[in-house]
Amino acid sequence: MSDLVIHQLPADIERRRDPYPWLDRLRRSGPVQRVELRGGGHAWLVTRYDDVLAATAHPSLSSDPRTPGSPASPSARPGGDGRRPPSMLTTDPPDHTRLRQLVSRAFTPRRVAALRPRVQQIADGLLDAVAPLGRADLIADFALPLPVAVICELLGVPFEDRARFSRWSAEMLSPPVAPAVAAAAEQARADLGEYLCGLVVRKRAEPADDLLTALAAAGEENRLSDAELAGTAILLLVAGHETTVGLIGTGALLLLLHPAQLDRLRREPALLPSAVEEFLRYDGPVMLGVVRYAREDLELAGTAIAAGETVVLSTGAANRDPGRFARPEVLDVARAHNPHLALGHGLHYCLGAALARLEGEVAIGTLLRRLPALALAVDEEHLRWRPSVLRGLATLPVTFTPVAFPADRDDRPRVVER
Repeated sequence: MSDLVIHQLPADIERRRDPYPWLDRLRRSGPVQRVELRGGGHAWLVTRYDDVLAATAHPSLSSDPRTPGSPASPSARPGGDGRRPPSMLTTDPPDHTRLRQLVSRAFTPRRVAALRPRVQQIADGLLDAVAPLGRADLIADFALPLPVAVICELLGVPFEDRARFSRWSAEMLSPPVAPAVAAAAEQARADLGEYLCGLVVRKRAEPADDLLTALAAAGEENRLSDAELAGTAILLLVAGHETTVGLIGTGALLLLLHPAQLDRLRREPALLPSAVEEFLRYDGPVMLGVVRYAREDLELAGTAIAAGETVVLSTGAANRDPGRFARPEVLDVARAHNPHLALGHGLHYCLGAALARLEGEVAIGTLLRRLPALALAVDEEHLRWRPSVLRGLATLPVTFTPVAFPADRDDRPRVVER
């Protein structure tokens, strides 16, 4: 393997305004590329659509870091004794099936659809606070609190604790660029797990109609170990809002950078569902992709991968693959056929996909309807992206025509004089 090219993963890949040229170069170089990871070690990066799709269902690729030969450190392996707790993301069947079934009923399309009035109410309440001002940070004022409020209500987590768990969540998702950062991420995970387990204890004493109460009952019935309970609660809270923050924020930015698409979506709000799918494809929150571990020696797209090696499936590269999408570099809110992989595929298809889509549609639709003359307040190059393994904006400052609404909420805007 002395002639093997090893690509250096850019230290700031998630914080770049446009990371896709780098991914495009790797995809053109070959379907499977060797990369050096920031936390140490190497992985195989899969970049082409068909290969990523095939790898998601490959029987020799596992989601479990405990796979024999895996380079994952003991502190990163699922399990008890203070180690990272297991969740649906880090287990295979039958454990994955059991964990998913415990919470899947809360995320069926029918149940999610019933949440639309409440999501709309939250979105309107957030914009009520900023609409008369004529300026806002769409991340702090809207894209972040909206999915946080929704997942808090579903789980039974106090919304007033959002500052605490948002900080832990951000630290957990920080790229492991240095040992101290990785250690802080593990400490944040432990702190969040302790916080959620404390809430579960309260739910056992005072049951409510929420997911934490359901997890508490499953624990008492021995359908969940303590470690699994903690891991599942952490996953639901973090994944339940972090990816959607990225979807809403990036979706709004894409429209501001493509005014013709923004104007068309305002004229044709029926395109909102396809617009959300296009935001996910064009610049989704899971850009680099998901991690798998080789159970045994295998071949993927003509590349030999040894047992125990790490494989990263780059959904971001796959979703820009010209072999699968016509003009993939073009944002098209009316794209008719859009089988992107931003929400995963197969067994690990995103449990909250229907909820993320609903929140994205409501959020973007409400922004376009309620904030006239919406525009960026800074030049594009001055936008800041989060230092996170999930792609998303740190801030999104905007201006718009100040508008207030009558007390009876009949949705007739009144321009506010400044």
